[in-house]
Amino acid sequence: MAMFTAISAIAKVESHSTTRESGWESQKVNVSGTPLTNAITINPDATAQRISGIGGCFNEMGWDALQLLPGAEQTKVMEAIFGPDGVHFEYCRMPLGANDFSLNYYSHDDTADDFGLQNFGITRDRYILIPYIKAAKAVNPDVRIWASPWTPPAWMKINSHYASTPHAKYNGLPAERAIADYSTGFRMEHGYLSTYADYFLKFIKAYGDEGIRIEAVCPQNEPCSNQIFPSCKWRAQDLAYFVGRYLGPAFEKSGVDTEIVFGTINTSDPDYVRVALNDTVAARYIRGVGFQWDGKKAIPVIHKEYPDMPLMQTETECGDGRNTWEYAEYTWDLMKHYFKNGATSYHYWNMILPSPGVSPWGWNQNSMVSINRDTREVTYNPEYYLMKQLSHNVSTGAYMLDTQGTDADSILAFRNPDGSIAVIAGNTDDTPRDISLNINGKCYSTTLKPHSFTSICISKS
Repeated sequence: MAMFTAISAIAKVESHSTTRESGWESQKVNVSGTPLTNAITINPDATAQRISGIGGCFNEMGWDALQLLPGAEQTKVMEAIFGPDGVHFEYCRMPLGANDFSLNYYSHDDTADDFGLQNFGITRDRYILIPYIKAAKAVNPDVRIWASPWTPPAWMKINSHYASTPHAKYNGLPAERAIADYSTGFRMEHGYLSTYADYFLKFIKAYGDEGIRIEAVCPQNEPCSNQIFPSCKWRAQDLAYFVGRYLGPAFEKSGVDTEIVFGTINTSDPDYVRVALNDTVAARYIRGVGFQWDGKKAIPVIHKEYPDMPLMQTETECGDGRNTWEYAEYTWDLMKHYFKNGATSYHYWNMILPSPGVSPWGWNQNSMVSINRDTREVTYNPEYYLMKQLSHNVSTGAYMLDTQGTDADSILAFRNPDGSIAVIAGNTDDTPRDISLNINGKCYSTTLKPHSFTSICISKS
């Protein structure tokens, strides 16, 4: 309290708005010593979860698109995403092997039954993902990385294929080798389980040798779905078994400090998470749970039942590639939902894509930045500015703040490590809307433009 009282006495107030027409404009905020009775009250000492970071995902198609630009233009894009005057991402995801926005299938060991992992290597990543990450870290050295596989090496799966569901055009998987619903696609045999745990360790060490620390891993992306792209479905009991009897002990024995986050969970059924957290052997190694897509329906329940468990939002829903303002407003609703239900981090999906942003598996998706293959034109899409409203203003180590009042659901409020207060507000109406914030006996008021996102940041001048 003392720290923020001192700040509020000589407060510096900065505000920026984003609309359909304007990406980033200064916004006027009126400051009064008289709190309003109908204002939203923010108590800087009523803290909720600590924010572990905000970022996006490094995907091969993003780096490939960036190569369309001259070197200086590439740097501008990276500064816009990672620089202190840009979005300033600090905590980012990467795939462990191929994902749906890799250029094609691959793993770090494609030699069948190589239980000793003699052929493990990250040579491909040295040409694509590692330069992408290092370019980000050249702009912001504090960028941290977590990873997850979309699929194990194909020879570790029961259908010996990277995909799990057949598609005649995109993967050539025979129908009879589709992974059945309610089953696990991984070969649940000791040799494969043990080798897969070692596969994670080799990945962590190989990246460490490149100067890139892997802070955390999720053992499987979307373990509740069979997909036409790289994927592997796991029954909850089997994934918990792998974590508790193989992955966790392997990490412990090796002494790596990489954390295991149970995820990325994409089912609305909270029982999937309960199975792991109630398994005392697995729970010993689980340091958090990650949610995306339908997992948004499970996070409120898990947060209530396991209030001390860190919960991550691991992937923003990706849209249809049109990058509309309406989808940015949908993403804003997702953002509020996750943070108000305990999320400690928030991760955009494709930071950069060519235009159109169609994956090798036929899905055109949104991105923060689009690069036209023909004209080389760079477009900063509405979700770029929404993510900037959040990540430019909210630092790693911030705390979510309690908000009270009629319009409290329309804002997110945080206290940064330096004591500054960051408030993000949205107006999805067709008309302007007045908003007032009561903070430590002062009132901060502004008018939110129609269909806008606005940040109000209060710090020591």
